[in-house]
Amino acid sequence: MSWEVHIEWQGQTCLVGRLHADARSPAVSFEYAPEWLKREDAFSFDPTLLPLRPGTQHGPMLFGAIQDCGPDRWGRVLIERAVRKKVLDQKPYRDIDYTLALDDASRLGALRFRLDAESPFLAPSTGKLPPLIRLQALLRATDAVHSDTATAEDLQFLLGAGSPLGGARPKSAVSLADGRLALAKFPKPDDTRDIAAGEILALTLAGDTGIRVAEHQLVPVGAHSVAVITRFDRAAQARIPFLSAASLLGLLPGDTGAYTRLADGVRQFGHDVTGDLRELWRRLIFSLLVSNYDDHLRNHGFLMHATGRWSLSPAYDLNPVPEIDRVRANKTPISEDNEEPSIAGALAVCPRFGIKAPAAKKILGEVFTAVSAWRTTGRKLRIKTATLDVYASAFEHEMMDEARRLLAQ
Repeated sequence: MSWEVHIEWQGQTCLVGRLHADARSPAVSFEYAPEWLKREDAFSFDPTLLPLRPGTQHGPMLFGAIQDCGPDRWGRVLIERAVRKKVLDQKPYRDIDYTLALDDASRLGALRFRLDAESPFLAPSTGKLPPLIRLQALLRATDAVHSDTATAEDLQFLLGAGSPLGGARPKSAVSLADGRLALAKFPKPDDTRDIAAGEILALTLAGDTGIRVAEHQLVPVGAHSVAVITRFDRAAQARIPFLSAASLLGLLPGDTGAYTRLADGVRQFGHDVTGDLRELWRRLIFSLLVSNYDDHLRNHGFLMHATGRWSLSPAYDLNPVPEIDRVRANKTPISEDNEEPSIAGALAVCPRFGIKAPAAKKILGEVFTAVSAWRTTGRKLRIKTATLDVYASAFEHEMMDEARRLLAQ
């Protein structure tokens, strides 16, 4: 079977090529459309696996950029439950089936899919996403999914709201009061800490260190907290092409990559190489100091610049993890050596990011100062003292002590 792949670019929705999938295997192939290849502003939406050239290109599984705009683990659960409740007709067997089941209006990035020129874009909707004031209803629906009591109406409601970014946690697209698209991230019934409060605290601290972060807010819903993150892959109503860091590097399942490898990817495909490398190293230091152990390369992203090269997206999915929960967490290695992460190790590789030692130490000091004020920042966000106490080991630990010693030298 095959589908047209389109991309929204420079104010137009353009045919970029055709995707073919084998009904009996995960193998896929793709061929760029001649009209896309002829454009002066053409670019590869998956530069490692699908270089910009004529002819059919094959892959043993779905290409990374197309996986990026598909559902996460939470979205897959919704799709599978919807098939069981007969909300959706077709049972998904392959990654492409899950991707095409997502709602077009809230799909991450700028890729769109349809069968042919006479067909609508797949999973079309009215584009009317639930407003922020429906958070209570969305939370009730996500709780019903977790308890396996979700009705067909619950699933239809959540599927229409989409599930566009990675992870297993419940989430949905929502519309802000000004019409912008946002992502609401909900608690799970079995949570032992306020995950939303921790993420909003980390994003706020990151902004205080000079890191570009997605616009964010912590919204109380009854006795719970919901993190609302404004979508950075939209400019007003226009879509912006998105690519995860994992896809930029062409990582295969099981390959964690490394920050230094990502730095090499920025050099090869980046728009603002110097600026993005410095920003990336700052994010590395920040992740170490706030115990962001949910730090894998699908939680780093890139947006297409008007030059046809990729720029580091605002930071997102920053999740401080208390010491008791770290056994279940992932962390991107600092370098290919895959040694135990440390501040000294990050300083040792700063030349790979084009940063000299004095400048690296200055960045470390800026990040350390902001993170040291985590309790004060948390109180300004009106996070409960008991919640802040739960997160203490994420912000007060050996690497903070190591940073303090290195800054004193």
